[in-house]
Amino acid sequence: MSLQAGTYQLGPGDGTLSVRTGRTGAAAKAGHDLLLHVTAWEATLAIGGDLAASSVELAADAASLRVREGRGGMQSLGDDDRASIEQTIDDDVLKRQDIRFRSTAVTGGDGTLRVEGELTLAGTTRPLAFDLHVGDDGRLRAVAVVTQSDWG
Repeated sequence: MSLQAGTYQLGPGDGTLSVRTGRTGAAAKAGHDLLLHVTAWEATLAIGGDLAASSVELAADAASLRVREGRGGMQSLGDDDRASIEQTIDDDVLKRQDIRFRSTAVTGGDGTLRVEGELTLAGTTRPLAFDLHVGDDGRLRAVAVVTQSDWG
């Protein structure tokens, strides 16, 4: 299925924006692979009659990430652990600076759009590309791989 031309406003009432983390190096044995949900976000998809005129924008409140799951590690996560992780993300990782994505190109068709643009995390902007899939039921799904060290 493809999206009809128009402007679509999306937020937490329309779907889930998730972040999955993985561990490498010394932290691989002690840390946890996390599933975080971004609880305050908004996205705008503007689909033009000509796909080249389309755009995707996302703004997310960096302080709204909530730990939903923690796998691995030496012990399971408790409520205090979850709160500590959220505090560390707010204060040390994202530094309470909003997350923003703005597309520079949208191409494709037949149910999959290739979205290229710039992602800003913790005040650093880098290029990011991902595929946006449109299901037969009209649902949207995308996965983007972000390596934390690329954004400092």
